[in-house]
Amino acid sequence: MMPQPTGRLVRKDDGVYLVLDRMFKAPIEEVWAYFSRSPRLAEWLGEYKGTGSTGAVKFRMTADGEPAEWQDVSIMECTAPHRLHADVGPAGTSHRMFVHLTEASGHTAVTFGRRLRSVVGEADDGPRWDYYLDRLVAAHDRKPMPDWHSYGPVMREHYRTLCRELDRDLRSERLAAARSGITE
Repeated sequence: MMPQPTGRLVRKDDGVYLVLDRMFKAPIEEVWAYFSRSPRLAEWLGEYKGTGSTGAVKFRMTADGEPAEWQDVSIMECTAPHRLHADVGPAGTSHRMFVHLTEASGHTAVTFGRRLRSVVGEADDGPRWDYYLDRLVAAHDRKPMPDWHSYGPVMREHYRTLCRELDRDLRSERLAAARSGITE
């Protein structure tokens, strides 16, 4: 069965976020370890070095094959095992990301969000994050990792359509505000 796109675009005060959810039949602390412990994080996404309690660590992606360059991570908020907000990458070009975990009835819901710097220009990040989060599910469930080729080409148009539609709505809202004399 081919994976289906699960992301949506959410408007927040500080921009537009790509938001995706995954559900685990596991306690919250177990799932949190896949975000907060480097060996667990390395099973599905990448690795980090440093001490998160200082507010800064180094991270590099490994999920795409060859390890990428180390990037600076500024931890904005960390409330274990429920919330993690961070900026990843160099100042000025970093990506704001968040992970929220909630537990109920023996299940943990993970909501992941990544702020888009450009609604249209970053549409291709949707398939990539569906793929990464499905890698998280596979790592947790001890199942084979998904194949990237089932994601990018298949899901790309879905995310591009979402971004085009939101971009059109944002342009219409700006035009309507300009016509009525409202400034941001």
